[in-house]
Amino acid sequence: MKKLKRYQYERYAVLCKLAYPKEFDYASLGFSAQHHHAVTDARGIVVARILCRPNKKEVIVLFRGTQSLRDWLLNFCIFPSKAKGQFADKSAHNGFVHFGYQFLLNQRSQSVSTDPTGKNTKPKNLSIYEDIETKLAPLIEAGKRITLTGHSSGGAMAVLAAQRLELKFPKSVRRVVTFGQPSTSYLRYYKHYLLHHRTFRVCCDLDIVTFLPPIPGLFKHVGRSLWLHNERVYDNAKPIWRLYRVLSQWLISPISYHYMHKYIRNKDFFDKH
Repeated sequence: MKKLKRYQYERYAVLCKLAYPKEFDYASLGFSAQHHHAVTDARGIVVARILCRPNKKEVIVLFRGTQSLRDWLLNFCIFPSKAKGQFADKSAHNGFVHFGYQFLLNQRSQSVSTDPTGKNTKPKNLSIYEDIETKLAPLIEAGKRITLTGHSSGGAMAVLAAQRLELKFPKSVRRVVTFGQPSTSYLRYYKHYLLHHRTFRVCCDLDIVTFLPPIPGLFKHVGRSLWLHNERVYDNAKPIWRLYRVLSQWLISPISYHYMHKYIRNKDFFDKH
């Protein structure tokens, strides 16, 4: 089982936070204009960013989370949608996924592809995923490996995109790191998911979004969960245990704040006093 190191966690967490403002200062993060590509939907809103450096093997695909009322409503579109992507032998499809998140990944982008042969064919509008794959294909052929990350619904899109990339370009995905991600997988998709050992879902305390959709036995999270709670990281904590831990600590919190480690934890405040 691969591990997520602290510097990797900090890098992806910072990128996910910086993805929300309209202005993304990629230059201050060490990326040049030639190695940054913004993927926008038909309305011109940035859905994902592709970041890479010539001297590094890692390419980062950064998905932005929920941005509009329409996106929020799509969170509730939980009916099954057949997962995109096909196994090489075409013997079976991937299963079913959350309709709303697949819709976000399959919506039209502003990019247009043209026929490379020059024949009289109409330009083809690309989906968000197709736009991303088009930009990544030459990088993968050059030996780059892909890390996908995102917050909230952006994390759900990262999971869906990673599976499709891995099906088409085996061993191209280095890792998937999501923050506060809702589940997108029906049971069959969970069984066919290829990246369980390279997918890290970071959850924080009682983040209610990480429990969605609240239908046990129907939806199932892929990969490995890392639960940040009470100054610790819990590996693969079950949702019901997470809920119990948080609620029980709320009940005893008036007593727990009396312990000395609480006072020691806040020692750094005195440097600013």
